[in-house]
Amino acid sequence: MLQVGQKAPDFNMASTKDLNTLAENVKLSDYAGKWLVLFFYPLDFTFVCPTEVTGFSDRLSEFHDLGAEVVAVSTDSVYSHRAWIETPREKNGVSGLKYPLASDITKSVCREYGVLLEDKGIALRGLFIIDPEGVLQYQVVHSLNIGRNVDEALRVLQGLQSGGRCPIGWKPGQSNI
Repeated sequence: MLQVGQKAPDFNMASTKDLNTLAENVKLSDYAGKWLVLFFYPLDFTFVCPTEVTGFSDRLSEFHDLGAEVVAVSTDSVYSHRAWIETPREKNGVSGLKYPLASDITKSVCREYGVLLEDKGIALRGLFIIDPEGVLQYQVVHSLNIGRNVDEALRVLQGLQSGGRCPIGWKPGQSNI
């Protein structure tokens, strides 16, 4: 069972890093020395998913300013991912996406991270923050109907990077305890 403080499970998945060829995988080792926000979502072309995927994309520069990268994962194929990225936002697409979508078509990564709904073959909404040494520092899993909050992901990342104890409601710039 995956727990905070453990090495994050390794992965090597097909991705949209090269949207034209779909030949460039994403691997945990690609992010060595950086923070990684890895999040799982159920399916392309659904309802809540595009709001999350585009929400993180629209604020990607804030993650980059903190030395972090973002990767999103579902059990869809990279071909579905590419079609979704090529679909305008007003038609439920995620055009203009600024980070890669990864394909866990084998469902092995979703299973290792503990977010796979075995009976449906899709992922729950899991978000994991992995530190530059590859250690899992944060995990949260939501129901299929509840989208994540980019502000909270950024706040937690900044809290982890502060190196101190962050009380309830802590915000960047406030003192640690």
